[in-house]
Amino acid sequence: MARSLLKTSPNPVKTKLLHQIGLSLYNTSHGFHEEEVKKKLEQFPGGSIDLQKENNGIGILTLNNPSKMNAFSGVMMLQLLEKVIELENWTEGKGLIVRGAKNTFSSGSDLNAVKALGTPEDGMAVCMFMQNTLTRFMRLPLISVALVQGRALGGGAEVTTACDFRLMTTESEIRFVHKEMGIIPSWGGATRLVDIIGSRQALRVLSGALKLDSEKALHIGMVEDILQSSDETECLKEAQEWLQQFIKGPPEVIRALKKSVSCCKELCLEEALQSERDLLGTVWGGPANLEAVARKGKFNK
Repeated sequence: MARSLLKTSPNPVKTKLLHQIGLSLYNTSHGFHEEEVKKKLEQFPGGSIDLQKENNGIGILTLNNPSKMNAFSGVMMLQLLEKVIELENWTEGKGLIVRGAKNTFSSGSDLNAVKALGTPEDGMAVCMFMQNTLTRFMRLPLISVALVQGRALGGGAEVTTACDFRLMTTESEIRFVHKEMGIIPSWGGATRLVDIIGSRQALRVLSGALKLDSEKALHIGMVEDILQSSDETECLKEAQEWLQQFIKGPPEVIRALKKSVSCCKELCLEEALQSERDLLGTVWGGPANLEAVARKGKFNK
C-alpha cells in the first residue's frame, strides 16, 4: 500500500519533502562553495564531536573541547556535519541527546578561528556552512533534546535552538552574547529562537535584557524541565529517561512523526497536508500498523 500511494501521488512537493533529509539551504547559486569553506575550517584544529549510538535508539552527541569550554573549532564544525550525515543514515535511531563534555555545554566559536576568519566574506561563508549543518540537524527524523549543563553561550546557545527540546540543570545558563561581540546570531539561532519563545521574548533575550538561568528559561518556555542532578553521569541518565516518553514505539513510526512535524514548521498549509499524506503512505499497512490492528482491533484506554 505504501508503495502504491507514493507512486500515484502527483504533487512534486512529495519528492522534495520525503527527501529533505540531507537537503542544504545554500549551494553555489547562493555564492556558497562548500569545499572552499571546508579547507579554511580545516586550518583550525582542536576538540572533537563524538557520537555514541545506543541500542535503545538514542544517540548521544557530545561537544568535546573542555579546555575551551567546548568552543567550536573549525575541525569541530566539519565533524558536526559528518555526524549529522551519519545520523541521517541511522535508520534504527529514534532520539538524540546533545551535550557538552565536562559539565558545560558550549561557549560558541573558538576565538582563534573567529579572529583568523575576520572578513565579511569569511563570516558569511561560515554562516552559510553552519546554517546548512544545523538545518539538516533540525530536520533529522530523531526527536532531539539539548542537555544544558554549565553555560551555553553564543553559538552554543544557537545549537540548543536546533533541538526539539531543551533541559537545564539548576545552575546552568543560556546566553546569546552576540551583541557583546558586535554581531548577531549567524547559525540560525535568532530565527529558531523566535519560533520557540516568540518575537517579544526573543528580543529581550538577544538584547541581553533577559539572561536565561534555568528558572527564567523554564518560565518563558525556552526549556521543558530543570533536572534534579548536576552530576554529569546522573544528568545524562535523567535526560535519557525524560526522552524515553517520546520514543516508545517502532523507529519507522517515530521517524515519520518527526518528519511530519518538521515539514509543518517549514511549509504552507497545503504543502504540509500533502506531506502528512505522503508520510502516512510510508507507515500505513506497514508491520507496526498491521501488528497494532491485529493486537488491539480498536484503541481503548
